[in-house]
Formats: sequence, C-alpha cells, structure tokens
Amino acid sequence: MEAIVVLVGFLGAGKTTFLREVVSRYLADDWQVQVILNDYQNALLDSQRFLDILNKDQINALNGSCICCNGLAELRTQLNGMKPREKGITFIEANGTTDACALMEFLGVGLKEHYLPPIQVSIVNVKDWQKRDIHNQLEANQVQVSSLVVLNHTEGVEQQRLDEVKDQIMQVNPSAQFSVWADVDLMSIPGLPASSNSYEKLDHQKSHWASCSADLPDPMSSARLEKVLDKLPKSILRVKGCTRLDEDDYYSYFEKIPSQEAIVRPYRGTLVSGPKLLVVGPGSDPEFLQDILN
Repeated sequence: MEAIVVLVGFLGAGKTTFLREVVSRYLADDWQVQVILNDYQNALLDSQRFLDILNKDQINALNGSCICCNGLAELRTQLNGMKPREKGITFIEANGTTDACALMEFLGVGLKEHYLPPIQVSIVNVKDWQKRDIHNQLEANQVQVSSLVVLNHTEGVEQQRLDEVKDQIMQVNPSAQFSVWADVDLMSIPGLPASSNSYEKLDHQKSHWASCSADLPDPMSSARLEKVLDKLPKSILRVKGCTRLDEDDYYSYFEKIPSQEAIVRPYRGTLVSGPKLLVVGPGSDPEFLQDILN
C-alpha cells in the first residue's frame, strides 16, 4: 500500500526546503514519488522549482487558498487519479495557513484502497513558535494531529527554549514524535502511525487569508526590488516572487519570511507564470501592490 504524507507548518517554517530534501532522499532510494503543492495565488511558481529533480508528471500544482475546504475535492480527485505504483509515496505540501486538523479529518475519506491512512508531518519554527499574536491558535492547530513534528530554525536557540516549545506542543499532541531538522530519519516517515489525537477545532475563517499578486518588470533592478519589499506592510507575513535581476541572464526566486529576512536564489524551472510578486496576509491589496511597484 502507498503512503500519503501531508506536510504542514506556518508561513516561512521551511516546508518547501524540507520537501526538497525528503523528495531527493526517496528518489535516490528508487521510490516512485508524487508531489502535490498547494499555495495562494499561483502554486506553479513553487512547482517549477522541483523540475530539476522531478519530471513534470510527478508534480501537481493545486491553486487556491484553502486546501482544507474548497480545494479538498480537487486534491482527492488528484490522488484517486493516480494509478497504484510499486514503492509509491505521495507528498502533499499544504499552504502556510491551512486548517491542518480539518484537512486530515476529511482527506482520508473517499480515497482508493491502495492508499494507507494519510499521515501529517509538521515543520515548526522554534524561534517564532507562538509569537504570532492573533495567529497563535492557527499555528497550534497545525501540530495537533501530526505524527511527527520537525523542529526547525534551531540555530542559536538555547536548550531551555527548545524544551519549552516541545512541552507546549506535547500539551496539545501528546502522541507526537519529535526531531530536530538535522536528525530526522527521513526513511521512517511512511511507517509513522496516523494520529488518533483529539483536537480543538479552529474557527475555519482564521485560515482564510487575503492574498494577491502583481506582474513584475523583466528585468528588474535589485535596488528597486529591495525598495518594493521594504514598503510592504509588516501585516503581510509571506512575500515571494520571481524575475530577472539586474543584468542576469537567468531568473531569481525571492522570498521574505515573517522574520522580515529576504532571501534570493536562482530559480529552477521554467517561469510559465511570468515574472510575479505574490503576497499573503492582512493588507494584501492588488491596487496597493501596484502603487508600490509604480
């Protein structure tokens, strides 16, 4: 039977980076890997980043903000449309504001018999855990039915903080297994038991966030991009996009995580969506975004 692994975690926790690492490991061990990505606005932007390790038919983009309600039927259809594979495994990366408990409650219903019960893996940013103000409940929701909690962003974190985060998570999910990023036994993930933990339901509207996108110039100066990112309100918690910068003959992917750190790296894949800027969070307004760009 084939495993389904649902990867969840708050915006900027490191889900996509972890997914690349785990997918590469399973491919090296000759597993038949399928990846489904869900994101706000344009999931194609992230899906193209996997084309250096996956074929086009091994990755699916699931657009739309809410994989746990209006996107659930499409997700289930994609899963049931896959033929049984020898040594098959499917990874689903949910967007960073997913109502993770609701997703797992409904996802397992109506799947074909060759699938094992879905399991959930949470990526947690230890430095920022439960420092989200009004979004703390949403972040806590994303660990309540996880079989494995991966503790990320632990560099420079004191052991007291690490223990504190683990204790708080165990209070809402006593059956969870824990691992810091560097010590995760990636090949043990398919054998994790599905969580039977009870959970506190989230007001589902708290997982519905504003988002918008805008076209970017091609090319665009690094200085102009920096000014645009600096002008975005701090209420916008996720920023990412892709364009050519300065005199480069290649495209660059950029992102700004909740800590306000900006990261730029070469873009892998074909930019089928065209140069874009995507923002997620309160204050995401297309007219305001266009004003900044202008």
